[in-house]
Amino acid sequence: MSRSIAPLALALVTVLAAGRSSSAQARPLGPSVADFVAFKSVVGADAPVWLTDGRVVYLSNEDGALWAVPARGGTAARISGALATNDPQPVSRANLQLKASPDGRRLSYVKGVSGGNDIFVLDPATKVERRVSRIAGHVRSYSFSPDGKWIALANDRMGSEDIWVVNVDAGDAKRITTDPRYEVFPSWSPDGSEIIFVRMDDDWIDHEVLAVPRAGGQPRHVLTDRDYFDYRQGASFGFARVLPDNQRILFRSQRSGWANYWLAPLTGGEPHPLAAEQADQSEARISPDGKLIAFLSIANGTQTLKVVPVGGGAARTVAGTTSGMVSKAEWSPDGRQLSYVYGTATTPPDLFVVSTLGGTATQLTWSDRGKLASQLITPEKISWNSDGFTINAYLWKPKGLRVGERVPVIMYVHGGPTSQFADAFQLQPQFFASRGYAVIAPNVRGSSGYGKDFENANNHDWGHGDLRDVVAGVDWAKSQPYVNSHEIGITGISYGGILTMYAVSFAPDVFQAAISGSGYGDVRDFHSKVPVLQHRKLLEYELGHWPSTPAVDSIYRRSSAILKVGDVTTPTMLIHGSGLDELDTYYPAFEFARALAGRAKLVEYRNYPHETYYVYRADNTRAMLKDMLEFFDRYLKDDGAGTATAVANHQH
Repeated sequence: MSRSIAPLALALVTVLAAGRSSSAQARPLGPSVADFVAFKSVVGADAPVWLTDGRVVYLSNEDGALWAVPARGGTAARISGALATNDPQPVSRANLQLKASPDGRRLSYVKGVSGGNDIFVLDPATKVERRVSRIAGHVRSYSFSPDGKWIALANDRMGSEDIWVVNVDAGDAKRITTDPRYEVFPSWSPDGSEIIFVRMDDDWIDHEVLAVPRAGGQPRHVLTDRDYFDYRQGASFGFARVLPDNQRILFRSQRSGWANYWLAPLTGGEPHPLAAEQADQSEARISPDGKLIAFLSIANGTQTLKVVPVGGGAARTVAGTTSGMVSKAEWSPDGRQLSYVYGTATTPPDLFVVSTLGGTATQLTWSDRGKLASQLITPEKISWNSDGFTINAYLWKPKGLRVGERVPVIMYVHGGPTSQFADAFQLQPQFFASRGYAVIAPNVRGSSGYGKDFENANNHDWGHGDLRDVVAGVDWAKSQPYVNSHEIGITGISYGGILTMYAVSFAPDVFQAAISGSGYGDVRDFHSKVPVLQHRKLLEYELGHWPSTPAVDSIYRRSSAILKVGDVTTPTMLIHGSGLDELDTYYPAFEFARALAGRAKLVEYRNYPHETYYVYRADNTRAMLKDMLEFFDRYLKDDGAGTATAVANHQH
């Protein structure tokens, strides 16, 4: 149900439910909205895993089931029922934490149950599924013991994250840690006698790696890693793994200024880098014979798959040498091959297998059945300077630009703010570029992938330095011969929606249209009104503990766009999803719309039902893109005439 604005604001605010867009027609350019929304990988969010019979198993985005395909290539076969049908988000965002048992004969995954989720095991041969754990709560991470008889997991049933051990056959569960701090990502010693886990401090900044006997007892300290904020509840640091020699431990750290892997002696001593580089490394996997480590490496948006000897040294690239995104890599049982998922800015991610020596890869899935890739736009990598920083960005230009033609520009801002645009398909830039817009997606200060200093450069400064980076991008765009310098828009989702609010409040007259997706205009309200712990931890790290000192209060006020709505000159649309999470009934986008309306600003507010706070469903995404296009066309393709007015539509 749409939420209404106070009657005095009705002449200024449009409140529309999904599907009630105006009669303006989209330009008949490029693929249809439905084609864009349907353009996705058949491979789900989980990393595919191997069976001992040489098949690779993946979660299907199309039906939520597990499918197995021969690693040499061939026809895939469905081996399970739908596993993600009750997930409120699309199957593509379901996280089953898919794993293969150590003997490669069974599959395990996390599935929703009453009260949370639990671990299930599937026999691919018989397709018989069995529930292993009956703890409920939420399983955030887990791993098998080397002999496959036990599972160690992290679960929040007792009000925090604790480590539990479950007998795979009997299902008996025992809680073996009780510290009120988050204890996450359990792995095993090579002989299965100990569980290695990570304990985060109260601020989720420092990580302590500990070991505890499988039966429980007093944990012993292994190592401490400091100053690595872990917004993802421990997932950034991830698993710390003991190498097969039982002498060293592998862990992820930012101590070099980049997120790299390090090796440390189990008996104490100085760590050393596994394969030091000025790039962010992730998803390390130890080969079955313990001789090699595979990991992903991302630099300026291109993510490659590399392999390095287990003792460290020079890494070699085995997949993704020039562009695109390699992800979700896993070793074959014999250690001779690696499976991985690979996609580009114009192709959806598909499943491949390659020899660990490199060479030509074998493609196992084909997602682009409609052959949309040939109609998409390959973005250019561009950059500009801002306050001494190099700001890297992607540029999508409309196809068929004529000599002398000038087009509007949309600045597209990513969420996070600790995130980045990379060499992957981007729905909104592709869609708007097909409709005659140039789209620029910058990795502003605060983005990941460019070193720790750059990542922290927007701390205590939301909406100012990062906004200057966007405005510097606008200046770069205006210098291009194909750009209409009087038709500049901005949009983004999550932190991109927040920065869009900053843009209209803190940089009046720069933008001629703005659409904020799922943003927050008043960060002072965050700690009391947003029931998501990781979001509050993020604000504490980046802006300061609230409530605190007058200095911290000043930072929060300075970064609250709602306090400057009186300065807004830009027609603004606020959009978000609503309806599924009744605990989260606070819609700050609505509050920002009310504030704009109260100052007689031109504003529209739309929500899309049966969602989380974000918009995921295909039907809502199609409606949202049409609504956004109509809004941008109205204000960015009228030659600056500014004659369009908002329509009053009071709904209850």
